Amino acid sequence: MIADRLARLLPRSVRRALRAPVDVPARLWFRHRLRAADFRLAPGGPVLSYGDALPRQAGALVQGGRVKLTHLARAYPAGAGTFNVLYLVSSAIPPHAMELVRFAKARGVKFVWNQNGVAYPAWAGPFTDDVNDPMRALLREADYVVYQSAFCRASADRLLGPAACPAEVLFNPVDTALFSPAEKPPPLSEIRLLAMGTHTYADRVLVTLRCLAELRRAGRTAQLTIAGAMQWPHAAEEVRRTIDELGLRELVALRPAFSQSEAAEMCRAHHVLLHPKYMDPCPTVVIEALASGLPVVGPASGGLPELMDAGSGRLLPVPEDWEQMHSPDPGAMAAAVSEIAADWPGFSARARQRAVALFRGEQWVARHGEIFAQLLRAGTSA
Repeated sequence: MIADRLARLLPRSVRRALRAPVDVPARLWFRHRLRAADFRLAPGGPVLSYGDALPRQAGALVQGGRVKLTHLARAYPAGAGTFNVLYLVSSAIPPHAMELVRFAKARGVKFVWNQNGVAYPAWAGPFTDDVNDPMRALLREADYVVYQSAFCRASADRLLGPAACPAEVLFNPVDTALFSPAEKPPPLSEIRLLAMGTHTYADRVLVTLRCLAELRRAGRTAQLTIAGAMQWPHAAEEVRRTIDELGLRELVALRPAFSQSEAAEMCRAHHVLLHPKYMDPCPTVVIEALASGLPVVGPASGGLPELMDAGSGRLLPVPEDWEQMHSPDPGAMAAAVSEIAADWPGFSARARQRAVALFRGEQWVARHGEIFAQLLRAGTSA
């Protein structure tokens, strides 16, 4: 973390120069490996490469942008030494992606780019361009762009530039068989709150603790599970200190990073997902919660207003601000939880219905199959 703080003091040109002694030889070696590979353009229907973004071992922990690739990989297993479609995701970019893209396209491979969110000063600060530049370059190389939400498209247009190829919005998928409601939900005599994901900044976690404290002050019996890695400096110490300051030590459970099956089990063991992340582009964790019959409370920002409606949870007002992060008011979050608890069976049923209608993995994969076939037909006729 000290190195990160020091890096913020350096101009971007200096940061790039310091990385060059490592980056340049690595890229040259990767290009050598590509040229030496026995690559053959796959004939016929879609054969995919994911640029090594899939886990190599069965049962490996899969999170973030890689989750959606597992849906595609079941229908389109990665080709060994031969493929005709390269599919990359902006939130899981493999090393030396540009070298791979140029190598593949020069040999007739079609490149599909799945664009999630972009960096902006509120969270990336002086590293905004460091994060965005690789995405900008890869988006320009794409033969087709899939945006994960309309917000993803609008923010990419704003900070990366619009796509010069065909593009569309496809919400992230969910396995509605794995993520399904509990046969016997936990009793509502104690409201069980869940906050899960990769927590990259403090307020995303701290505001959920304050929401729990507000519920307790209002006389509600509630507990909170916070699951996933906390990645800001001194996170564990800050969270435990806040828990003690708010008098919540017996009411909060902290869990580490989790698998998909563990996520599904956690959803079935809780009543409400708290997701206060600001301007979240298309959070899979929200989609998974909805599929599990878990109503959601979060900010009315980013892609959440597209994923949810008034029947599946509550979205709370926050300003749109590219320069500074904002969180929902903890008191308003607690009031929203109480409102949901008053009609939890109805909210739960509507959340599940929305997920099945909009986010089923089967329909997401089927639409990708149509895109791949379209691209390969165009390549054949060219």
